[in-house]
Amino acid sequence: MKRRSLLRSVPAMAAFAALPAAVRAAENDGPPDKVTKWTFQPAFDSSDAGWDRGLIPWVKAVEEATEGTVKIRVEPVGALTTGSEAFSACAAGMTDGYAGWATVYGGELPEGYLAYGMAMGASSPEEAWAAMWGDPKYRIGDIVQEAAHRIGLHWVGWTDQGPNSMFTNFPIRKLEDLKGKKMRAGGPQALFHKAMGGAPVSMDAGDIYTAIKLGTIEGTYWDTGGIADMHFEEVIKYASQPGWCPAQHQETYVNLKKWNELTPWQQKKIEGLFEPLYFETSKLHLEAADGALQTLKDAGGEVITMSDEEVQRMRDKSVNEVWPDVAKLSKGNAEGVKLWEQYFKDRA
Repeated sequence: MKRRSLLRSVPAMAAFAALPAAVRAAENDGPPDKVTKWTFQPAFDSSDAGWDRGLIPWVKAVEEATEGTVKIRVEPVGALTTGSEAFSACAAGMTDGYAGWATVYGGELPEGYLAYGMAMGASSPEEAWAAMWGDPKYRIGDIVQEAAHRIGLHWVGWTDQGPNSMFTNFPIRKLEDLKGKKMRAGGPQALFHKAMGGAPVSMDAGDIYTAIKLGTIEGTYWDTGGIADMHFEEVIKYASQPGWCPAQHQETYVNLKKWNELTPWQQKKIEGLFEPLYFETSKLHLEAADGALQTLKDAGGEVITMSDEEVQRMRDKSVNEVWPDVAKLSKGNAEGVKLWEQYFKDRA
């Protein structure tokens, strides 16, 4: 299986090779004189956990690593485009960068499902990293990167948002408790919720609080550390764990043309941040989870941890019913799902 290496753009390498040797050497030696200015708009605003615990740490690290030769302005969702349009706007060059979840949630990049997380899949950042990038036997991340390149994007950042929870007004202690329940769930979450017998409802993140309060929906899937940011403790009674995915992820992309305009030195500096920033920001999300659950408890809510037997039932159902649906979305997804299956077989 022939794939591109991690975060190395073939067009960028070809363009670099075409430069005179003296120019290549100069650009590889240090920062360029020109300052590159990018404008990012993620699929969320500063109230989302992905802002301070995902995107902003990456932005600051990029500016520092490139010695100020790459400057990034981050605008909240809605400033330039809607959350659902933010990904395609970046691919089209209307913005320079995007952060969000599997293109909210798959859309123009079905392979984004692999980056977002498999239903009841990896249970930690270490597991996710091993399958996606760390172990050369799998390298599922290459599939996503190749797909991103095909639509004009370059994947530059990733963070594990920690354990997902089901925030609800009804207790969930077994799989059957989800039957017929209306919950906000998008993309891969919706596939999971439907497989468990529930009724998924699609809606923007900003509408979830009001929908729960009015009884339009009975709960939502959300990263555990984000409960206080969204004030869910005011409208829900239970946090049941694990949610649809024990290690839900968020990605960051740059417009491929803008990426290729950077010098090799700048690209190398940014590439070098991918792994350390992944674990650094993932730790921030994980640390926020305990405090968020305490917020719910302080508000009179209950945290439910499902038994190992129930988790295994959900995992078996996910592998047998949800994963095949993900595989059907694209050739890359089919390959990625096979690699995920092999990864867990090898670990058994």
